[in-house]
Amino acid sequence: MWTIVATWRMALEGVQEASKILAEQGDACDAVETAGKMVEDNQWYKSVGFGGLPNEEMDVELDAGFMNGNTMGVGAVAGIHDFANPISIARRLSREETNCMLAGLGAERFASHEGFERKNMLTDRAKRLYREKIQETKQTQNPYKGHDTVGIAAVDQNGKIAAGTSTSGLFLKKPGRIGDSPVVGSGFYADSETGAACATGLGEDLMKGCISYEIVRRMKDGEGVQDACDHAVSALEQKLRRSRGKAGDLSVVAIDKNGNYGAATNIDGFSFVVMKENEELKVFVTKANNGHTTYSEASEEWLAEYMSTHSALVEKK
Repeated sequence: MWTIVATWRMALEGVQEASKILAEQGDACDAVETAGKMVEDNQWYKSVGFGGLPNEEMDVELDAGFMNGNTMGVGAVAGIHDFANPISIARRLSREETNCMLAGLGAERFASHEGFERKNMLTDRAKRLYREKIQETKQTQNPYKGHDTVGIAAVDQNGKIAAGTSTSGLFLKKPGRIGDSPVVGSGFYADSETGAACATGLGEDLMKGCISYEIVRRMKDGEGVQDACDHAVSALEQKLRRSRGKAGDLSVVAIDKNGNYGAATNIDGFSFVVMKENEELKVFVTKANNGHTTYSEASEEWLAEYMSTHSALVEKK
């Protein structure tokens, strides 16, 4: 029973394409990479890849991670500039026994040596959004909105599980800032004997709970995939609130080895996309309720509003 699940509506087209691979007895790693690349290549999704939102110096720094649940191979890039598909570079690194997580210039040299496509990832739209946010921040003193990582987990017909992430990170982040997305166990984790999970939200808080590993660990200990997601998010949020009085956005998706899926969040409006063997593709919108997440299928109106908002042009200023 194959299944693929991904964070946010922006993954819909990628999940559709990746599902064709899985339906034809293809590989979970290929499916995850394919879905991630389609999000990275779409300029309208401003938190991932081409058109991703820049740091405070108007540079686009991209992070990505990848894990093969059969081999436990892990690859990641952090703070990489001007390469079209960081998730593909991360997958390539997952085949290395050492030097499998590279940052900045080292990641760029590796990607160039391996022949990955160079591309200016800063679009005119992103520049205008940057200038608008600079003006807005002078009033609100809170620049850190817009940190939606695409995270994808899949299990294929042979039982192989893979997971991957890609993001441009926090909008107006400090140069060199790295969140949870490229960090194994935090942004992503996959084990074909159990399942996989991916995270999106405030990376600095997600990392404090090693949340993707924690979900898989809970499943290994016997929890169902939805309970594992809910319990991991709720426990981390409560710990953060006890420790320092607040918690950032925490959202996750996961699958188990049997193709069951789950999602959890501490915010309203988190969305995710899922497709399973013999079932239609679905987009769900979530609601957080005292440590338990409920979700319902997105309405046509919601989907239309999402696309209208994300494909909107920005006024020149």
